[in-house]
Order: sequence, then C-alpha cells, then structure tokens
Amino acid sequence: MTVHSVTGIAPDEVMQTLRSGMRVFVHGAAATPTPLLEALVRRTELHDVRLYHMHLEGAIPFASPEFSERFRSVSLFTGAALREPIASGRADFIPVFLSDIPGLFRDRVIPLDAALIQVSPPDRHGYCTLGTSCDTARAAVDAAPIVLAEINTQMPRTHGATAVPLSRLTAFTVTDRPLPQHPRADESAVEARIGELIAAMIEDRSTLQLGIGAIPDAVARRLMNKHDLGVHTEMFSDGVVDLAEAGVITNRFKSIHPGRIVTSFISGSQRVYDFVNANPLVEFHPSDRTKDTGLIRKLERVIAINSA
Repeated sequence: MTVHSVTGIAPDEVMQTLRSGMRVFVHGAAATPTPLLEALVRRTELHDVRLYHMHLEGAIPFASPEFSERFRSVSLFTGAALREPIASGRADFIPVFLSDIPGLFRDRVIPLDAALIQVSPPDRHGYCTLGTSCDTARAAVDAAPIVLAEINTQMPRTHGATAVPLSRLTAFTVTDRPLPQHPRADESAVEARIGELIAAMIEDRSTLQLGIGAIPDAVARRLMNKHDLGVHTEMFSDGVVDLAEAGVITNRFKSIHPGRIVTSFISGSQRVYDFVNANPLVEFHPSDRTKDTGLIRKLERVIAINSA
C-alpha cells in the first residue's frame, strides 16, 4: 500500500471551526475520532451543539454530566456507555432502521453542519478512505458542508464507497494510534450448541448476513465444511476472516457484487483490520445499500444470523 505523508494541525486547532448551535455527525465504531472529541469538550465557549452518532468506542466525553448544558448526544444506535445518560434525560435516542439513516442526512431531515471523521492516510492521488466504517458516514460526509478529520496512519485503507479526497477536509489532524479491538470471547456450551444447530441448516452457496455477538461467531466457527459461501452484511468480525482465508467464502455465486465480501463496517481484532487493509475483495458500502431489502431479495439463499 502506498500512502503519502501529510502534515496536519493540532486537534484543538481543528475544532476551532465549530460554532455554537451546530448539528454535528460523529464517525462511529472503530473509526471514532477520539482526539477530536476530546478537543471538542475543551471548547468551553460552545453551547447547544448536538452530536449525531451511531455506536462510539471508548469514553464519550460530550455525554458526561458536566457538559450536559453545552452538548447533546443524539444516538441513532445506543451502546452501553449511553444507556445511563439517555435514561437520565441528558441524551436522546432516535429509534430508526439502520438502512434509513443515510437518507436522513442526505435529504436533510437531519441537517448536518459538520462531520467529525477518522480516515486512512491519502494515497498518491490524494484520496483518504473512511476505513473501517462506511455505514452512515458516507452520507454524512457528502451532506455536511464542514468535514473535520483525524487522519490515523493505522486506519486501514478500504475499498468500496469509502473514498474521501483530501481536498474535501476542512481541517485535519494526523495521529498514529491503534484502533480499538474486540477479540473473540470463549463461547459457552449453550452458544456452541446453538452454533451447531444453525450451521447444519446452512447450504453451500448461501449468502450470509452476520450480526454482532456470540451466536454469529459460534455459527461461523462451524462452517468450515461448507463451500462457496458469500457475504452481504452490515458488519463482520474475525469469523468471516477465518472462512475467507480457508477458502470457504468465495462469493462466486452472488448475483450482486460477485466475488466480493460486502459490508458497511467491521469490528474485531487487529486481524480483521489487517484483512481489509487494501483488500479489493472486501467492499464497504453505506448501510442503505447493505440493508436494502430490494437488493437483498435478489440474492439467493440469504441466511441472516443475529443475536437477541
């Protein structure tokens, strides 16, 4: 992979662009731009800033009680760190289908003033990528007039609908920090048995959608005897990497995006990040495409595996 070095400015300087009353998108999952969020809460003069986001990794400083008069978290997907702020009334949750969120930004139902993102370094053509999370970020970057970025030298460069020209960035800082990791946990006897039962129902040439949690991981571990599986999903983790490297996942018989694993974001260990880095066999697309039921209906033998 060829990347070109760039010189950014300090996170506090990047965040000087924001103004009170703005509506701001925050990139999520492994692409959470933590240095920018830390700099945001140091802007003591800001008030009435609303931050729209999916699941965020690590601490969420703007949701702390001490900042409740200045910043408002508006979550479109709630993780553990925001349950208490939402329950206590310091933050908001908007129930919405993942497939609908890009349209809310694109059609300005939620009019964004700025987007805070984390991207991979630019290539020789001057293009960064959205890295590990395209899902709702693609629409946010396209819709927001201001785009502020963390360019992380450790963010993988990904294929699909992820390209962001360096010229699109209003301001950026450069970091070199590891992405958050979620190694697979040991499975229980019950999870193992469920995995066995589901795996037995999956035929060769099936197209898989895999959700988050122990059950999809348990199923993936038991698919090594299958052939020519495909993947069209909103996310994947280490289990898909195992199957792809073993030749079980080939995507040969997918009628849409043949030969390609299609996802909108990833979560897992460093092995997952290394697998997608500059890998043309993995394409990241917005969630309104990966979750488009009209498109999914055109794929044969689709199997959705999720936890509840």
